[in-house]
Amino acid sequence: VLSLAWLGPAVRGEEEDGEVVAEEEAGDDKVLSDELEEEDGVLVLHEHNFARAVSEHQLLLVEFYAPWCGHCQRLAPAFAQAAAALRDESSPARLGKVDATAQTALASEFGITSYPTLKLFRDGNRTHPLAYTGRMDAKGIVHWMERQAGPSATLLQDADTAAAFVGSQDVVVIGFFKDLESKAAQVFYEVASEVVDMTFGVAEAAEVFEAYGLSADTVCLFKKGGGPHHPSPWQFDEGRTDFPVDPARGLDAAELTQLLRVHRLELVMEFTNETSDHIFGAKIPHHMLLFLNKSSSGQLALQDGFRAAASTFRGKVLFVVVDVAGYGADVLPFFGLTPAEAPTLRLVKMENNRKYQMDQDVFSDTAIRTFVQAVLDGKVKPRLLSAEPPEDWDTRPVKVLVGKTFEQVAYDETKNVFVKFYAPWCSHCQAMAAAWEELGERYKDHEDIVIAELDATANELENITIHGFPTLHYFPAGPGRKMVEYKSNRDVETFSKFLENGGMLPEEPPVVPKTPENSTGREQPSPLGTAESRDEL
Repeated sequence: VLSLAWLGPAVRGEEEDGEVVAEEEAGDDKVLSDELEEEDGVLVLHEHNFARAVSEHQLLLVEFYAPWCGHCQRLAPAFAQAAAALRDESSPARLGKVDATAQTALASEFGITSYPTLKLFRDGNRTHPLAYTGRMDAKGIVHWMERQAGPSATLLQDADTAAAFVGSQDVVVIGFFKDLESKAAQVFYEVASEVVDMTFGVAEAAEVFEAYGLSADTVCLFKKGGGPHHPSPWQFDEGRTDFPVDPARGLDAAELTQLLRVHRLELVMEFTNETSDHIFGAKIPHHMLLFLNKSSSGQLALQDGFRAAASTFRGKVLFVVVDVAGYGADVLPFFGLTPAEAPTLRLVKMENNRKYQMDQDVFSDTAIRTFVQAVLDGKVKPRLLSAEPPEDWDTRPVKVLVGKTFEQVAYDETKNVFVKFYAPWCSHCQAMAAAWEELGERYKDHEDIVIAELDATANELENITIHGFPTLHYFPAGPGRKMVEYKSNRDVETFSKFLENGGMLPEEPPVVPKTPENSTGREQPSPLGTAESRDEL
């Protein structure tokens, strides 16, 4: 799934609780009390025992889930493992879960709109839970909870302790504050509690300030190899980056978090299993990719110009090397590339997944800088992928669209066109495939209605960005290039009502979904396995 990160802008898998609201199943006569019961070491919470659980546990991480949600089902074993690990450590942290489709009052109280949603309740406070921001695996959950339970930053009382701390990890962050009770220091502690994939320390002793050549409040990021007596400012690749605290503005948590995530990275990253989390977690808006075959010495030499261009755009564009014969091979189809086309360059705008390429690849630092700046200035048009249309694409009940045929079909002013945008690997798409085929059969002889589908992983459109799979859009006949997104149940009868009513559903009570097939579930690629990997209804 990591390889799909450059496929979609939101880069996450979700099921969103939209128009359809699930209710408690009728006939469940079980009497619930405030007793706290467990399943696999995880507290089973509901409206009657939730208040007790929050009040009795100093730190309570609650998963709000839906029984049919695929992401929730995949999270369950990791959540149980994390609960066991925390219990074995005698941690004050506990884990609990709420079936948000049954406990609708709790889901409403805490604004649950996607599954799974994880929230941390601290010291009995029910009104301001903290959103979970860690990885969605057992190790990530434990690490995040440990950071919440203990001091988020280690106090470094002298220069020797600080030096040992700097050398203890590949990346460490130290906040130097003259007053650890200051507002800026408190913001630093807040950031430290959230950014759990870095190790944080704090220092206020004059001896430590002097050892690192500092005279004012400063946040320093160290990479192994950095030392105390390096001048400032620093390039991260040299070992240390300094972020002086503005006396007037203080520290902004979001700004500091982003700076740390950007500057913890090498100037040029290689896309590997180990680095992919950091590449996408930094949330840098553009990625410049050099696809090469590392077994070719001639291609490896191209990295020199690539690296030379990178420093100009730090924080705006992340430069990444992708080995087409190694870990990067799996991403090639999403760029319409084959290994034989390496070496080549692509720039990706992460917001909308638009991909840009040179008219002809030139690998000098000057050419790369010029190209990147032209893209940032809006002077280069994106390169849109398109598969070749099947020979019988327009004779099937469901028309098979590709990028190069989409316009002529969807915006035909004489037709009402209903299009499914899907991904071949998407389980929700697979679940509704039969219904879509049946819909095509039902309307194949209608002159003014077209049922179609487009593989959005192999085709890109200039003015339409697909944020999740499946996405259903209706393009009504007539001028104006109008588009209506369909967001209701995915069954043939509801589809038909929508079409017969001119692209809208008649007013009637909604049908409560009982299975994922009847939900409005959508999937999106998730590169990180983080809290962003959720299912949307």
